[in-house]
Amino acid sequence: MPVGPIRTALKVDLDKPAPSQAGLHNRWHPDIPFAATIQPGEVVTIECVDWTGGQIKNDDSADDVRDVDLSCVHFLSGPFEIPGAEPGDILTVEIQDVQPFAERPWGFCAVFDKKNGGGFLDEEYPQAAKAIWDFEGIFCSSRHIPGVRFPGLIHPGIMGCAPSTELLAEWTRRESELVATSELAKTRDVALLPEPKSIHAGSATGELKAKIGAEGARTIPGRPEHGGNCDIKNLSRGSKTYLPVHIKGAGFSVGDLHFSQGDGEISFCGAIEMAGRITVKFDIVKNGMETLGMKSPVYIPGPVEPNFGPGRMLTFEGFSVDSAGKQHYLDVNVAYKQTCFRVIEYLKRFGYSGEQIYLLLSCAPVQGHIGGIVDIPNACTTMGLPMDIFDFDISPAFASKNGGVTKMDLGSCAYTSDRK
Repeated sequence: MPVGPIRTALKVDLDKPAPSQAGLHNRWHPDIPFAATIQPGEVVTIECVDWTGGQIKNDDSADDVRDVDLSCVHFLSGPFEIPGAEPGDILTVEIQDVQPFAERPWGFCAVFDKKNGGGFLDEEYPQAAKAIWDFEGIFCSSRHIPGVRFPGLIHPGIMGCAPSTELLAEWTRRESELVATSELAKTRDVALLPEPKSIHAGSATGELKAKIGAEGARTIPGRPEHGGNCDIKNLSRGSKTYLPVHIKGAGFSVGDLHFSQGDGEISFCGAIEMAGRITVKFDIVKNGMETLGMKSPVYIPGPVEPNFGPGRMLTFEGFSVDSAGKQHYLDVNVAYKQTCFRVIEYLKRFGYSGEQIYLLLSCAPVQGHIGGIVDIPNACTTMGLPMDIFDFDISPAFASKNGGVTKMDLGSCAYTSDRK
């Protein structure tokens, strides 16, 4: 049978403020009105704004990153009604394509200011910085991090189904308990609780919008029952994700599109963020949560992934001994930070700044792994850096043959106007 044109289930307008568009929302809540209906088995395209709703500009200043309003993010497309989906079912989501808008062939990654969002290494890099990336087909390059070019593994950072009223209450209970009991909460945010400020709930208005604002879960973390902001770079073209359904119609939402990302997205706004289109197809596994024994999403990666060839990943190790020499017990958080520092130290010798490398490790297709969590007291983590993304040879063999490396002028990322 002939196949007709692919329907666009939701269009966005990049020239209009995100909060004025009824097909977008920035909280999770079961009562957000459906933006459209998509039939099981139908292939559709969904348009998405970038996660900030257009707050970050294509320029050479990081003032917009420093001043970004995080109370309004993420702007997601949806929620979409999938007829036939009921609580207890599994919604399968097959991603067929993800692309930037042809009229918007650029994206950004950023280090957030420690006082406004922060990031994995914000103790060492507390001030805002950003890099703009230009897209050329499957490749990207940046004027702010010269000397690198690589293919993107384009994917959505966020996919999930709406929570039930009961599940939403459970999220709020356990995250509120963490805020109330964590010692770390005295010095930094450990969870973002419901916040009425900057609420956007699609077409909801009046009392319904106020209710969603008071109760709605923030989109910042992924959560075990529904997925959400998991930032998994392998959820790309050809992948299939199995999402638990908690409300009638599923209430599927998607957004936070990434041109490329490294494992960990360490600078928080670390992926190459973009606006664009995602093409998907849905199916339903009836009573799938019980029959498949699923409490959390699972996925099958797609067949599309950058291939740098055997032996072309330079891999660094880190252990749970922090920079001050303090021993920690099987702490993979400490270990992965140390892994990042080993890469930063290595690449600084070529002429990059710490911020440039921090940004690069967030958005380039680095491979992060847990090497071991059983050898007390040291957890071991690794980060594989693709050597072929660089215009010059970064291999240890090259440096050994040539008596070291030559420090180059590798420009600068974008900084804030008040940088100290």
